[in-house]
Amino acid sequence: MSKWDELQEALGVRFRTVSLLHQAFTHASYRNEHRRATVQDNERLEFLGDAVLEIVVSEHLYRTRPDLPEGELTRLRAAIVCEPSLVRLAKKLQFDRYVRLGRGEERSGGRARPALLADVFEAFMGALYLDQGLDAVKAFAERYIFPDVLQDTPRDYKTTLQEWVQQHVGRELHYEVVAERGPAHAREFQVRVTIGQQVWGEGIGRSKKEAEQRAAAEALARLQAVREGDAARVSQTD
Repeated sequence: MSKWDELQEALGVRFRTVSLLHQAFTHASYRNEHRRATVQDNERLEFLGDAVLEIVVSEHLYRTRPDLPEGELTRLRAAIVCEPSLVRLAKKLQFDRYVRLGRGEERSGGRARPALLADVFEAFMGALYLDQGLDAVKAFAERYIFPDVLQDTPRDYKTTLQEWVQQHVGRELHYEVVAERGPAHAREFQVRVTIGQQVWGEGIGRSKKEAEQRAAAEALARLQAVREGDAARVSQTD
């Protein structure tokens, strides 16, 4: 059994066009070392998969969380599709075993690099969409994504934000209560979260934990587009 058959069997997915599966796991460094062969890297699939993943997650949240307003849906989506969550999923599904890397990238530890694993996961989503359509992506998400990362607990946002900061920034993450309002039986807390000296999110809640949760969610929404190349810019912001 080939490694690609092994992967498909483990996932319960069978590609009609296996070359799409190969492409999803092919890093640009591998393509650069195999120019004579017909090899495509996964960057275009990553672009597509990012959009596909966002629409699938958005639809799922819209259908399953009718109690949440737009802002909360946006923040919850950000917590699901952010890099730490995608890396965790890629590792759980052992995608790192199947990535095709160039020799230099392999030697430098690229197989364990968070941004690379997140990109591979998005590329796989794009490949699955092209091969079998949106329904197949939805079925995959229902089986592997939502049970793993969609947990309705305040800890999710804070943990995900902490993971992102640890991976990319190396600055202190701090929550601060900036205001308390209302009578004792209906207290309201306003919390802000900072990375270094930069404020990235604020939240209001009936408890400090709830306010921290919402502050972290706002910070995640703002950081969602931040990739490894921008992390230094964040860490230098004081």
